[in-house]
Amino acid sequence: MTKTYVLDTNVLIQSPYALGSFEDNKVVLPIAVLEELDRLKNDDGERGANARQSIRYLEQLRQTGNLFEGVSLPSGGTLKIEANFVQVDLPFTYALDSNDNRILKVCKGLAEKGEAVILVTKDILVRLKAQKIGITAEDFTTEQSPLLKEQYSGRLHVYASDKAMSEFKKKGIAPDQIYQRTACDNPITDGDDTALAASFRQEVKPIHNQFFIIHSETSEKKTLLGRYNGKLIVPLRSLKEEPFGVKPANVGQRFLQEALLEDADTAPLVIVKGPAGTAKTFYSLAVGLECIFETDRKSYRRILITRPNVQFDEDIGFLPGTEQEKIAPYLRPVIDNLEILVDRNEKERYKNEKELRSKIDELFSRGIIMAEAMNFIRGRSITHTYLIIDEAQNLTPKQVKGIVTRVGKGTKVILLGDPGQIDHPLLDERTNGLSYVSEKMKGSPLCYQLTMQTEECERSALAMDAAKRM
Repeated sequence: MTKTYVLDTNVLIQSPYALGSFEDNKVVLPIAVLEELDRLKNDDGERGANARQSIRYLEQLRQTGNLFEGVSLPSGGTLKIEANFVQVDLPFTYALDSNDNRILKVCKGLAEKGEAVILVTKDILVRLKAQKIGITAEDFTTEQSPLLKEQYSGRLHVYASDKAMSEFKKKGIAPDQIYQRTACDNPITDGDDTALAASFRQEVKPIHNQFFIIHSETSEKKTLLGRYNGKLIVPLRSLKEEPFGVKPANVGQRFLQEALLEDADTAPLVIVKGPAGTAKTFYSLAVGLECIFETDRKSYRRILITRPNVQFDEDIGFLPGTEQEKIAPYLRPVIDNLEILVDRNEKERYKNEKELRSKIDELFSRGIIMAEAMNFIRGRSITHTYLIIDEAQNLTPKQVKGIVTRVGKGTKVILLGDPGQIDHPLLDERTNGLSYVSEKMKGSPLCYQLTMQTEECERSALAMDAAKRM
């Protein structure tokens, strides 16, 4: 049965080519959506750009026929702009002049004609209002990632024989030599210990650049750390490293260090997810400074940092001061980490605040570290740069695609964030750009990924306890 998908404006604002995502079904745009696109088309930033892109696509379709009668879509379905159903009744509590409610009128009118109507909107409240009048409503799921707990973590606990572990440093470990232990409802024993052990073994199919904690099958506490290079699980190369004087405090940081220290040709993209306090930003800055100052590693011209901020990215042009002065308040978390890195002596660090600040200011004044607004990053081809994008969970899939697909030669991109802490009103743990790029780049030989765990919080005892309890 052919379905009728009625699209809200916010779907096109997030994904301008969403019209082609509904296969051979009917897609309807209420006239209210066109009016909202017209209102948004002159906006600065992502919303305005996506509104203009949506309008240009509609113009391409208009040239193929009459949009008010219906035109064919490349996906096999049809698109129609709906200007009718103005007189459809809604509950008296629904404001008549609301564009959301005008869209709901179209949905109800089409449903009363016998069409299988589904409203597609990013707005949760509109979905609730649709439910009130008996209209099926859904989120736009084409760009959705799995639930957060099901997303790729970049690491895995496995088991191997003592013989395989003893040969690990020289030969590595083949995928068929590792396994996971799993509960078995009906273990096959017949008095055979070997058969019993096999019943609890689960085959492992490693993913390129996946990290492994390898346990001895005879002693749980005996472990090795490795990474799958596409053929074998091999030892980490940076176990003895201490970038910019920072020593990894847990397994997650050892994996993080390995990913960050790989050069831009080997690992141009690093994706790190995880809760606050797990040293994602701190460790990224430490490795960046190491790669800038150490002559043996020197491979980048500079460290470039940006943090998407929902309101700030749209309004930067109206703020007073230079670009650096405008974005300074939003980079305070970066400054906090630099204070620790430029002065590792905890007892002496804050005795002279002016001197500490001058050390950090020098990093910026010499161009070693630069900070830019997200609006000025997108669309550029940045070369030989250590690019840190903090709070990347507030990027849309389109934004993150625009960044990763434009990376220049010699640039390393580090995407950091917590998909469980999102400020963007139209994004969630499944639709944000960080989760999106994580799933799309899983298995790429050019991408290292890691999810830091709550128990790896190193901020303070209180921070760790709170993270576990809350």
